[in-house]
Amino acid sequence: MKFKPADNIQDLQYFGEFGGVNPSISDSSTYTFLSAKTMLDTFEGNSDGCYLYSRHTSPSNLYLGEALAAMEGTESANVAGSGMGAITPTILQICGNGDHVVSSRTIYGGTYAFLKNFTPRMGIKTSFVDITKLDVVEAAITKNTKMIYCESVSNPLLEVADIKALSALAKKYNLKLVVDNTFSPLSISPAQFGADVVIHSLTKFINGSSDTMGGVVCASTDFINSQKSVIDGASMLLGSSMDSLRSSSILKNMRTLHIRVKQHSDNASYLASKFEKDGLKTVYPGLESHPSHNLFKSMMNAEYGFGGMLTIETGSLEKANALMELMQEKNLGYLAVSLGFYKTLFSAPGTSTSSEIPEEEQVEMGLSNGLIRFSIGLDNDIERTYKMMKDCMKQVGVL
Repeated sequence: MKFKPADNIQDLQYFGEFGGVNPSISDSSTYTFLSAKTMLDTFEGNSDGCYLYSRHTSPSNLYLGEALAAMEGTESANVAGSGMGAITPTILQICGNGDHVVSSRTIYGGTYAFLKNFTPRMGIKTSFVDITKLDVVEAAITKNTKMIYCESVSNPLLEVADIKALSALAKKYNLKLVVDNTFSPLSISPAQFGADVVIHSLTKFINGSSDTMGGVVCASTDFINSQKSVIDGASMLLGSSMDSLRSSSILKNMRTLHIRVKQHSDNASYLASKFEKDGLKTVYPGLESHPSHNLFKSMMNAEYGFGGMLTIETGSLEKANALMELMQEKNLGYLAVSLGFYKTLFSAPGTSTSSEIPEEEQVEMGLSNGLIRFSIGLDNDIERTYKMMKDCMKQVGVL
């Protein structure tokens, strides 16, 4: 039977302790034991079903983790206080001194900075490659390589990773394939194509209201338990925990994720098609002009579309800034980083979310200062939105 991520979430049933339709929030940082031996057993990892301390986990965090594991089709999941709080412990759980990572060159700026500037302090080296060229990826693998790291749809250039082919490559060399799926929840299910670990920044589409940060690692039970180990678990020891109140809030918002993703995708598809017909250089996986359009189609859960992210090229940073300021003035969205909000968000990533990447590397990968990244919102009348955006483009000389 075809994997149905949203159905897997909807089929989960939780009740609060007094029969509420939402699970009760665990408002405790620590948990009591009926015996000293049970506490000892829990510290040693030998007591299932007992809660220890909220940095380790909490009932609220386990509810959210269970829903996210169901969405991605993995055995288990562990939530964190931010997207980077999920990414960094995953890398450090897999890699140590002397190890090597092969990473996509077009990834979120924070992840790039962590791999480029921070992990070398611990003796971990990274080769950044064009993830769409499998021969280049394979050529970068060394005897010390432990991980291939990529994003399903890359930030901000919207390159699409061939997860099935990368998984085969990872298995050939006994590596872990770690995939950040933040840009394409529900639309792509990386674990179904062989990803060992699937990461999300819950801050974005999954929460959807830009009111909290969060992250998740979806993987095998063994891997998640290793991250939560009190002895050497990177998540436990680095303290990237999520507050129970926040996990409860995100779980509630997940109930509408399938509806929101469809609307984000429909609106983005409409605008991308219109922008391209107007002569703008537009990048969107749903366009046939996208070099990986067919690859995305081969992986996608079709009912959720091609996602809510698109980019356009304005020609210069001055035009990009003028256009974004005018669109914000006209209430067409917000000049802001992040994504997945009900309102359209736009930014020039070369000078914002990807600014950690050196300018010469931005040029090499095709990231120009005139590029605008759009996270398309849930507008009810997208035709009206398009007409107003087109007017703004004409006013600032983009069209």
